[in-house]
Amino acid sequence: MEQLETLPGRRILTKEIWLVFGVSLGASGLSALISFTGSITAPKALNDQTASLVTDAAPGRPWLGLAWQLFYVANALVPVALTAHFLGRGGEPIRRTLGVDWRPRGMDWLRGAAVAAGIGGSGLVLYLLARNFGANLTIVPSTLGDVWWRIPVLVLSAIQNAVVEEVIVLGYLLHRLGQLGWADWKADLTSAAVRGSYHLYQGLGGFFGNMVMGLIFARLYRRWGRVMPLLVAHALIDIVAFVGSVALAGKVSWLPEQ
Repeated sequence: MEQLETLPGRRILTKEIWLVFGVSLGASGLSALISFTGSITAPKALNDQTASLVTDAAPGRPWLGLAWQLFYVANALVPVALTAHFLGRGGEPIRRTLGVDWRPRGMDWLRGAAVAAGIGGSGLVLYLLARNFGANLTIVPSTLGDVWWRIPVLVLSAIQNAVVEEVIVLGYLLHRLGQLGWADWKADLTSAAVRGSYHLYQGLGGFFGNMVMGLIFARLYRRWGRVMPLLVAHALIDIVAFVGSVALAGKVSWLPEQ
């Protein structure tokens, strides 16, 4: 367990965690729970309902739509800056403490690609099974029209998702819980449960699938001591899902037309 000698006290660190998650993934988890409640109480079966991930806020107005997309990405990254501020304030720069760099190292790319290949394929199988058994909504990765900025925005959104989730729910949370004296297994399970919670809007498949992914990521993070390989893996998984949905829409039966 890391010492708290140069850091704020235990009570302040606990409040810090609640505040960080209150303006980021904790709020997303509550929103997902409300959304899931609405889905399971709706007249339609879960697999007859859709959950859209990247949507166009201004259809027919491409420049306004682009402005909204860039705003969404920038706004989502503010809590990441907040965690970096809190860590740096205590003399723990995010680069050294969590292994988060501006650019991934060569080994980060190799490890990330390997993890993405393993988890991406199994995740797709789990999604299809959950949807087939009526435990998951139909996921529509993108409803963006055929605008010139569609692919760059989808890639940017995928990277943003990876940065927010892996920095906050993986690196930051596990680091802080360790400083508070939590056992590794308890911290890993909590991190994984939080990860599953904000995917609950997709259905039970989204919840349990992402929880398993969270446990695997926590294990690998403790082994490698760096967030970056898992951030790379997450980004690659989402980029393939987002861009692949555009390429395959209308060509495969299990993917809804956009």
